[in-house]
Amino acid sequence: MIHLSKTITEPPPVKAKPVVDMEVLLSIHPELLEDSFVYVHCHFQNHSQEMLIRIWSTTFLIDAASSARSKLVHAENITLAPHWTLIPGNQEFTFLLVFSGLPKACKQFDLVEEIAQPGGFLVKNIQRNETDVYHVDLTE
Repeated sequence: MIHLSKTITEPPPVKAKPVVDMEVLLSIHPELLEDSFVYVHCHFQNHSQEMLIRIWSTTFLIDAASSARSKLVHAENITLAPHWTLIPGNQEFTFLLVFSGLPKACKQFDLVEEIAQPGGFLVKNIQRNETDVYHVDLTE
């Protein structure tokens, strides 16, 4: 697993969560419509030539206290494995991951991509906020 430097910034002071098309969520998991969601905006600075990136469906938010897992329910602007997304060289790339809700008592969690090969990422000790909207830097 690759341990990444953690840069977490608070979202701008906006009370509304990002808008995700409910038809998309309904088509994925209709049972989630009454659930809360956690939005993780991922920022990746590609410092080299163009490269390929993807996200695995085995990406979770894991509550530090209870080890409860929030599942990835939707990804915007990035493909799910086995498909790849091309990132141009020397550019920042951003994508959004939407997870099922964290336990109410959760105060801190990890973002973990569990894969059976090198290259999975891990962002530890993300402090929970009231909006459940987060920005993480995935640049090594």
